Amino acid sequence: MADALVSGILEQLTSIGLQVAENGVRLVVGVNEEVKNLSSTFRTSRAVLVDAEKRQVKEEAVKVWLDKLRNVSYDIEDVLDEWNTAILRSQIPPSTPQSQVPSWTQPLSISIPRLVRRRDIGVKIKELNERLQAIAKEKNDYAFIVNLNRNNDLGPERPKTTYFIDESEICGRDQDRNTIMNMLLGENSHEERGIPIISIVGMGGIGKTTLAQIAYNHHELDAYFQKKIWVCVSDPFDEMRIAKAILETLTGVASSFSELSTVLEKIHESVVGKRYLLVLDDVWTEDERKWQSLKYCLNSGSQGSKILVTTRKENVATVMGCTKLFQLGRLSKEECWSLFRHIAFFGRNDRERESLEDIGKKIADKCQGLPLAAKTLGGLLRFKRSREQWQRILDSRMWELDEAEKGLFSPLLLSYYDLPSPLRQCFSYCAIFPKDHKIEKDLLIKLWMAQGFLGETQGTKMEIVGEEYFDNLAMRSFFQEFEQDADDDSIIRCKMHDIVHEFAQLLRKAECFVVASNGIEEQRADCYHENARHLTLILDDEHVAIPNPIYNLKKLRTLLVHSSLYDASTLNASLPSLFDQLTCLRMLDLSNNRFRQQCAIEELPRKIGKLIHLRYFNLEGNKGLKQLPETLCHLCNLQTLNIRLCSSLIELPIGFERLVNLRHLQNAGTYGCNSMPPGMQRLTCLQTLEEFVVSSFRGWSIKGRSNISDLGSLAHLRGNLKIIGLGNVRTENEAEDAGLRNKTGLRNLTLSFNSNSKTTRITDEASITDEASVLEALQPPPYLESLNINRMNGPTVFPSWMASLSMLKRVILWACFNWKTLPPMGKLPFLEHLEMWEMKKVKKVGEEFMGVEREEGQTSSSSSSSNNNNIAFPNLKHLKFQFMEEWEEWEFGNPSASIAHDGSSSITIMPCLHSLNIISCLKLKSLPRHLLQKTTLQSLEIFDCPILRERCLRNGTGEDWPYISHIPTITINGEDVQRYAH
Repeated sequence: MADALVSGILEQLTSIGLQVAENGVRLVVGVNEEVKNLSSTFRTSRAVLVDAEKRQVKEEAVKVWLDKLRNVSYDIEDVLDEWNTAILRSQIPPSTPQSQVPSWTQPLSISIPRLVRRRDIGVKIKELNERLQAIAKEKNDYAFIVNLNRNNDLGPERPKTTYFIDESEICGRDQDRNTIMNMLLGENSHEERGIPIISIVGMGGIGKTTLAQIAYNHHELDAYFQKKIWVCVSDPFDEMRIAKAILETLTGVASSFSELSTVLEKIHESVVGKRYLLVLDDVWTEDERKWQSLKYCLNSGSQGSKILVTTRKENVATVMGCTKLFQLGRLSKEECWSLFRHIAFFGRNDRERESLEDIGKKIADKCQGLPLAAKTLGGLLRFKRSREQWQRILDSRMWELDEAEKGLFSPLLLSYYDLPSPLRQCFSYCAIFPKDHKIEKDLLIKLWMAQGFLGETQGTKMEIVGEEYFDNLAMRSFFQEFEQDADDDSIIRCKMHDIVHEFAQLLRKAECFVVASNGIEEQRADCYHENARHLTLILDDEHVAIPNPIYNLKKLRTLLVHSSLYDASTLNASLPSLFDQLTCLRMLDLSNNRFRQQCAIEELPRKIGKLIHLRYFNLEGNKGLKQLPETLCHLCNLQTLNIRLCSSLIELPIGFERLVNLRHLQNAGTYGCNSMPPGMQRLTCLQTLEEFVVSSFRGWSIKGRSNISDLGSLAHLRGNLKIIGLGNVRTENEAEDAGLRNKTGLRNLTLSFNSNSKTTRITDEASITDEASVLEALQPPPYLESLNINRMNGPTVFPSWMASLSMLKRVILWACFNWKTLPPMGKLPFLEHLEMWEMKKVKKVGEEFMGVEREEGQTSSSSSSSNNNNIAFPNLKHLKFQFMEEWEEWEFGNPSASIAHDGSSSITIMPCLHSLNIISCLKLKSLPRHLLQKTTLQSLEIFDCPILRERCLRNGTGEDWPYISHIPTITINGEDVQRYAH
């Protein structure tokens, strides 16, 4: 972590030096020399960090030295950030002239004359340089080894493994063993080229080597394989050593060859025609070149040969050409208890076992299925006799136990030090979350970004780097229990194993704290440290205010108030002092998790403008918050502002355009906002803008009108965008100027022709371009996946661009009250999910909905492309109609023409339909029978449709029952009809 922090400061110093040269920014006399000295001292300190990081595990004095270096580095980083902010502010053009702004919006005066500010920063740099020089001199006391390769040879010594094992010591893993055995004994596929490679992947301590040992020693493998070889690979991947070990096992003679090619040739000759099993245990390298030559010489083995690899990293399995990957999971609760009991209760009499069993089960639960944890704690308790001793272990954190730290965390340290330096600080920062917390991937990346872990850049690079870092940590088993997006299988949230979480807390124990307001652990309130940098505050008492000691944590960078039980009055009273004292904050979360009105922040103090380092600010769910102070716009470093579900918020500050580094404005559910602030087009870093409101009036003398063309400059928008008030767009050119087609990062788009405003929208219809033209001009980017169009006031429309969206899978159309027919949605070739809501004037759905035109005289000799065009909804899986009040008929024309039998002039309709939902369609008389008869249909839901209900359930079995009885799941008004019928 210290290495990444020092490297980041050096980058900052270089960046600021360039800005000084380019913009003529000067400090007081002599400070430029101080800055050069800072850079020089950091470079010499960085050269010994590899040795220091390695030795801190065993040498407390070295750890203290590293802590000193880390703390002064944080302080220097804050001063440099203050300097950078001063330069940035000087470059931001003024927004609305102050003379035109009402007095109630005037910002709080927190600025000081430039000369005073420069002198203040200069004095701070001099003082910190003196501290740094003193710490740098101390390094000479430790005789550190200078090492410029900063990722080399870190962490504890790597253990060497063999295939010997006492199977009587093993608990569980029977099913896992059988799975691996089946893979090893199975026949090779004819499609596989070379020897099949099976990889066992899992976190450190999960039991990968043990499982490989169990399989290796199984008697069935002795009979199946002619040769078995076990090699402990470890790190580094030494090709010569590994090749000699393989040859020695094959020949029974120690190799004296000095050339790798000679050894590989001998291996090739030794395995020709032989069925062998090679186990490569504990592989770390991701360098494919180191493995290739060895892999090629092994391909001469006979059919049935296998290579079994154990590794902590999925990337290793991929690089080695893995044909089958086995992700090793945790032991079950019962298996973990059995393993722990076997060790901890060894040699005890029945009375002792009964006395300690209840505490023992709780301690075993702490291991969360990790075999190494169960063995370590079991071995620790094996010689502890009293309940008090066992209770102390139960009440302690893992990293507070010397024995556990050495035995349990050593394997995790290997994984940790195998990480590139920037990833180490990203991983350890996760200690800020409470135990067993569901970590939102998107949030975590934003928090890394706020702390400067992902670098500083104007483009999209930080978010992309964050994605790569997260994936890297996930593939190395630092995260688990992934929840995936239903549409694209991307990870949206995860958890950390409790042991891994406590390991992260160990790494950050001097600076990261999780504190419960009532003093009960997570961590005790008396653990506050003056150098604390990150704090999660769990307020679990409804009337508890923010504890007073927190106001003394002047260097705090992260404050996450993790509760919704706080009393509104006590929290609101705490905020002025909070903003006044904790001016180094980079991340502040004051969200109201349960969205309870009475527990919401009602007013944000103007002192928020003092938090000049702030980059992430979360106010989500504070429903009582009506406005944001103008001083918020002083936070020119702010990257993320989350005001979701702040439903009483009337407007954003007038000077909002001064937030030039804002990348994510999460503003969904701010229903009170009737327009966007002026100058939105200047926020060119924006990537997330969840809602954009087009003003319904020309505007006030101050604010001006938010025009949809303001979106044109926001080229980096991605993810979700909802545009509200499109009925107020005056010209087709305005809509085109929004440039939606060029925003290739957008995936989900909502086009709403109403406004958040409760005032009457523009009524001069002659001055408004036809809605269809506006919709046509709002052509989305080609990679759009979801589209929602609602509240159109004109007749039915179907824009020409809709059918060309090759990634469009989901469409929702609703509240278009004047539509009398439905658009030809069947033309969308890739559509999988379609919903139609509140089309109040639609009485009949017919062939126009299919979007298929049958040509008279078309024969089977017609082109294949013509046949493809005669498939309506070719990929539709889910179809839903809801609140269609006047809908009476649904027909597709001649059913016989709608079912393809011979591929000639017929029309195929919805060949992939999986579910059909009809809700609150009171007048609908029937459903198309040839649609109900589809064998693909797995689910039918009918709710609040009295006529349809009668057709299905009259006297227990309606006239439509024969056509729907094959559908596995049928619910009518919430009842399981299939179960009822049976």
